[in-house]
Amino acid sequence: MSEIQNFQTFDPFKDSSEQHMVQATTDEQPIVHIRVQKRNGKKCITTIEGLPKNFKFKKLLSSVKHKFCCNGTIVEDEKVGKVLQLSGDQRNNVTEFMLEEGIVTKETLKVHGF
Repeated sequence: MSEIQNFQTFDPFKDSSEQHMVQATTDEQPIVHIRVQKRNGKKCITTIEGLPKNFKFKKLLSSVKHKFCCNGTIVEDEKVGKVLQLSGDQRNNVTEFMLEEGIVTKETLKVHGF
C-alpha cells in the first residue's frame, strides 16, 4: 500500500488577514474601517477603527457629533486601539466627511455593513 500524505490545510481567513496586515504595514496610512452594528430593534451604532494612534480623536468626534446631530464616544480596544462609536447608521455621512476633510483617501477607507 502507498503511504497517504498529510497535505497542509488551507485556511482562507488566516491567509486573507495576513495579506491585509502586510498591506497595512507597507502603506503609510493604515486602512480605516467603518462598520455598522445592530443593537436591538431599529437601533444601531457606527464604529470607526484603524485611525493612527497619534490622531486627535476628541476633535474628530466633536466635529462629527455636531455636524450629524448624533451621540458618540471613544472606546479603547486591546487589539485595534481607539475606536469611535456613533449612534445611528452614519456610514455614508462619516465616509463623505472624512474624504472631504482629507483625513483618509478612498484607497485607505473600507466601509462594511449589512
